[in-house]
Amino acid sequence: MPSSPPHLLRIGISACLLGEPVRFNGGHKESRLCSEVLARHFEFVPVCPEVAIGLGTPREPIRLVGETANPRALGTVNRERDVSEALAAYGRGTAARLDDICGYILMQKSPSCGMERVKVYQPDGRPAEGGGRGLFAAALMQARPDLPVEEDGRLNDPVLRENFLTRVFAYAEWQRLRQTGLTRQALVGYHSRYKYQLMATHPLQYQALGRLIAGLGRQPLEEIAPRYFSQLMEALKKTATRGTHSNVLQHLCGYLKRVLSAAEKQELQQLIDQYRQGTVPLVVPLTLIKHHFRRHPDAYIAQQAYLQPHPEALGLRNAL
Repeated sequence: MPSSPPHLLRIGISACLLGEPVRFNGGHKESRLCSEVLARHFEFVPVCPEVAIGLGTPREPIRLVGETANPRALGTVNRERDVSEALAAYGRGTAARLDDICGYILMQKSPSCGMERVKVYQPDGRPAEGGGRGLFAAALMQARPDLPVEEDGRLNDPVLRENFLTRVFAYAEWQRLRQTGLTRQALVGYHSRYKYQLMATHPLQYQALGRLIAGLGRQPLEEIAPRYFSQLMEALKKTATRGTHSNVLQHLCGYLKRVLSAAEKQELQQLIDQYRQGTVPLVVPLTLIKHHFRRHPDAYIAQQAYLQPHPEALGLRNAL
């Protein structure tokens, strides 16, 4: 894959998803969404933990065995082969080494990389109910709990895909803020910028974070900032609905009520209602709202991440 321009956000990814032949059987699990669509917008950092810890390709498959909350990664032929500690250590090392990534895409159902619902076998060979998490993925996510992480299969859902990439860009913006010097004013500005995005995903947590910011003057910045960001990223994991999006669109319309004609207001309300009912995608009423704000600029609305939380070229809201 050709090298990407340096300004692209870096995202870690299971190497097999980019078509690299690193699977236990020498094959791959290429995701065209990742390798052909998203690769145009991000710099992917491919990782195969099983190859990295020396298992080779092709190799004896491994599987998770034991308790779902704390399984072991064992060979399927040689049960004495236990690579649990090696995978966990490589996960922690990757989390530290790739300190500039803004997200991670994992291979689903993998005993090393699966994010959830990975088969965990009991000693008698029967799979346990519920499943577990791949050991590399578990260590990575424990070391970087705020990092946006998603599985390749779930990214085929347009709602989950948009949610993940919204979190990626929010994470990247926070990292830039920290690099340039986080101040109380900058933290307040960041929170203000994500007001309507939070309102769309988690209205209750938006209120809680607002209270946290309101008490900013009573606590040290170095204590409140990481707590704020962790709660923000957790809140953004919740997917927005047509109802919560419609609520935000109505709030945005409130800033236009004095400048739009009756006919323009009626047209806007009609499109919001059509979106709420599922007739048109989110991009339709949002495009008209953005059009009106270009004609009637508002400094506060102009800074809102909700209007464009990710590059328009990704077209993520066309299917919402």
